[in-house]
Amino acid sequence: MENLNQTSVRRFILLGFSTVPALQVVFFMLFLLMYMVTLSGNLLLITLVILHHALHTPMYFFLSNLSAIDICFSTTIVPKTLANTLSLDKTISFLGCAVQMYFHLALGATECLILTVMAYDRYNAICKPLQYNTVMNPKVCLYLASGCWVLCFLHAAIHAILTFQLPFCRSNKVNHFFCEMPPLFRLSCRDTWYNEVSVYISGGFNALCSFFLTLVSYIHILSTIIKIHSTTGRHKAFSTCASHLTVVTLYYGTISFMYLRPQSTYSPDQHHTGSILYTVVTPMLNPIIYSVRNKEIRKCLQKTMKSIVYT
Repeated sequence: MENLNQTSVRRFILLGFSTVPALQVVFFMLFLLMYMVTLSGNLLLITLVILHHALHTPMYFFLSNLSAIDICFSTTIVPKTLANTLSLDKTISFLGCAVQMYFHLALGATECLILTVMAYDRYNAICKPLQYNTVMNPKVCLYLASGCWVLCFLHAAIHAILTFQLPFCRSNKVNHFFCEMPPLFRLSCRDTWYNEVSVYISGGFNALCSFFLTLVSYIHILSTIIKIHSTTGRHKAFSTCASHLTVVTLYYGTISFMYLRPQSTYSPDQHHTGSILYTVVTPMLNPIIYSVRNKEIRKCLQKTMKSIVYT
């Protein structure tokens, strides 16, 4: 019977928000609205960076990478969630589930490293302004960004392979709105201790190293800002970091809550809430956080709107 169950799982059922059917339309409209804001905000930011030479700097290059990650990250999860929310068929194929989890892991880890690289960029801009153009030249920026993408996609492949080699014989019902490791572990009849340890070690190492490098960068940045005698200069220097600090705090806070805790404390409701924050809300807020107080982006947006109106 166990072998039969192990070989019969060809599709998973994503339970999602089916426990509250009366609110399915509300969830659908809310998720759709946030997804549209995510796409429009991040696409607009990427377009502005491409069109305006004033934004052809390392900071905006990495910011456009972050926007690309947010678009892909949200697209990996939200469209399938929208389809399942109102559909009677809430299934996803075994391969589809594996692909979804792979890209979710890869893009989440890439965002972590890109945020670290952005902190390093701000460190060089504020602490070493005379050497900034030399240190953060286009080739270095390209190597840093591509290295983040390649490393994280290779890293995610390992976890995806380990996860989907497990025998899912307890059930094919995933108590989540997308395919993610903790809910999938609970479907396996094999001991997932090795998988959990590998997630804690690799994820913890990645997150802690990134957080440590970001923290060191900002310690140097703050010490440099304090030494600036002009109040205007201090405010200008800090304003270039405030948006990044906000995004970093939101990102690391959510990820730590989601993954760096033992499975014995796992709660589906808490997991759903945390997942919504970093798969739907954060990608939507990132371009808003970075753009609202950024004068250069506002100026470029005004120029673009004027050129559209007067053509």
